[in-house]
Amino acid sequence: MSTKRSTKKSKIPRRAEILNVLRKHDKPLSDRALYQAFGIRKGPDRDAFVGRLKRMQRDGLLLADRRNRFILPDKMDVIRGRVIGHAKGFGFLTPETGGNDLYIPASEMRKVLHGDRILARVVKIDRRGRKEVSIIEILERANVNVVGRFVVEQGLAFVIPDDTRIGQDVFIPPDLYNGAEEGQIVVAEIKRQPSLRSQPIGQVIEVLGEHLAPGMEIEVAIRKFGLPNNWNDSVSSEASRLPADISLDEIGRRWDIRDLPLVTIDGEDARDFDDAVYCEKSERGWRLVVAIADVSHYVKQEDPLDQEALRRGNSVYFPSYVIPMLPERLSNDLCSLKPMVDRLCFACEIFIDSQGRVKNFQFKLAVMRSAGRLTYTETAQALLNKDESVRARLADVLPNLENLHALSRLLRDRRQIKGTVDFDLPESRIVFNDERKILRIEAVARNEAHELIEECMLVANVCAAKAIYANQSLAIFRIHDVPDQAKVEDVRRFIGEFGLTLGGGSEPDAKHYWQVVEQSRDKSYARIVQTALLRSMKQAVYSSESKGHFALGFEHYTHFTSPIRRYPDLVVHRELKKAIRSVQSEHDEIDKYHVADIADHCSMTERRADDATREVIQWLKAEFMLDHVGDEFAGTITTVTDFGVFVELDEFLIEGLIHVTALGRDYFQFDPISRRLRGERSGHRYQIGDSIQVRVVRVDLDEAKIDLEPVGKVLPRKKRPTRARKK
Repeated sequence: MSTKRSTKKSKIPRRAEILNVLRKHDKPLSDRALYQAFGIRKGPDRDAFVGRLKRMQRDGLLLADRRNRFILPDKMDVIRGRVIGHAKGFGFLTPETGGNDLYIPASEMRKVLHGDRILARVVKIDRRGRKEVSIIEILERANVNVVGRFVVEQGLAFVIPDDTRIGQDVFIPPDLYNGAEEGQIVVAEIKRQPSLRSQPIGQVIEVLGEHLAPGMEIEVAIRKFGLPNNWNDSVSSEASRLPADISLDEIGRRWDIRDLPLVTIDGEDARDFDDAVYCEKSERGWRLVVAIADVSHYVKQEDPLDQEALRRGNSVYFPSYVIPMLPERLSNDLCSLKPMVDRLCFACEIFIDSQGRVKNFQFKLAVMRSAGRLTYTETAQALLNKDESVRARLADVLPNLENLHALSRLLRDRRQIKGTVDFDLPESRIVFNDERKILRIEAVARNEAHELIEECMLVANVCAAKAIYANQSLAIFRIHDVPDQAKVEDVRRFIGEFGLTLGGGSEPDAKHYWQVVEQSRDKSYARIVQTALLRSMKQAVYSSESKGHFALGFEHYTHFTSPIRRYPDLVVHRELKKAIRSVQSEHDEIDKYHVADIADHCSMTERRADDATREVIQWLKAEFMLDHVGDEFAGTITTVTDFGVFVELDEFLIEGLIHVTALGRDYFQFDPISRRLRGERSGHRYQIGDSIQVRVVRVDLDEAKIDLEPVGKVLPRKKRPTRARKK
């Protein structure tokens, strides 16, 4: 992602020039014909030219036929994309140009593994109407290392991949076991990739330990998803050299707000405190100060700390374990806004009128001293429960908290009037003992103290986005595109089963989504409806262009408030600093591409972290249910398919499957429109939102799956009168 450009003029034609020559001739050209076309003679230039042709083949820009003549892929109806493997052996090709996935039969999947990048051609339409492809060329192998279980069968050793999408076991020759023993979890390096006639061959390069060892699920996820989790010597050395004291000169250059009773409000188990807030009331409205740890003061662009932070993209939060984006020297010390300690910060001073409208704001480099490290629980006890003992303990900062509470309610009400989607989906927390054995899984209660902080962070983020957009700075925005029309229609049909309507026609906005949330609030099916609404929307991503945020209803939005754990926030801080210091920098085209690359990379690392965290939580929940095989629980049907129904256990928010064969001696018909199963003889119906008593019958830890069976009768959800649809 370097922005440096070579000034040496190359005699080697650029990719675009090579492609133009092939288009002009409109026929395959040999390498000799290309040499003549560009006047490439023998020697270093020809070697470099051949290397460029090979790289263009690797990137899917060129194809070579059997006579080693080059041709453009679009002349052969070739499709370039990624392989998505399936546990049953077949797979799909996701085209890079978009469109529907294409079917890869099991015979072709023998050549590749999940994630490989390939060129393929559609060869036929199968019986199910799917376009089936044949693999022409493998452009890029995605799997260098594979994590899985080491097994020995009849004297032959294999690694069974933990990722079920990798459909082939990796054969391990006897001299490459490297101490691995039967049943252990290992990392295998693939020495020879699969082909049509042979499976992948590898060697064990790391033994992680026994299958059920404490923390093994995280070790597996780290390697499976390629999460950077070690600091190299240059990063550690640079972090250790950072000064602990703040110089008087640095303080003199900053806005001194050490006398403001700023407070941090976080969870009980938080270790780093990177945002602090203060609010006071005036005759015209409110003055809000949001102070964020000044990470960019310590992490300089292109330094080892910065390069490693960019590589990681963000911190990764597993249950009771964190992979930080930056070393603890920063996240838990220099950039942690600890009570009664001077800290450098980047502050946003915001003036808000009595209607909740932002009238003015200013970003300032500052120095602060937190007046208190508060938790969400004690803040709620003081503000909502009016607990006198807590209020007495927080007397020095209580006026600040009261003002923050009143302002946050005003800001929230205004957002909802303008149109925003705030889902209230319950979350669960896994509680461990000292040996990392799961003690319990409990619901996480959210309160207005969480919302207080969220509203302060939202308004600061919006101000940052407006400042960047107004200055035309090259920075990273947080964007959330409008939902696809097809998904809008799907969710509209689904919520119609509950007597709910989604307004807005083919282009509903956030206000229409919020109306559905309000209509279903406090109903037994509220969680199911909100989940369906959430799944109908696109995923928020980072972008170098401001395109608005659909769910929040903001025209411009970015992330400013967490530079210690999100790299895009660090980029935003740097751009805002340039504006403050009136630093003018001329950005050429490569700079724009560089920022776009960072945005794409950070979107990827965010998805990677979410996928890894989700998989670890699923595995831990399955492990927890091992001790509950045979137990009965109350649950709610969340999904209905042709092969069974998924039920969420009300007590733990854990989902399991009742396979259709466990529903009784009957033939069940699946109605894809109403999403219900109905027994032909019994007439028993299973539909989303029904309450059901279930028994845990089996837990598969390898696939983190829980099998259930029904106990007693299904209790249908309460019917609602059907509402007339608006025309």
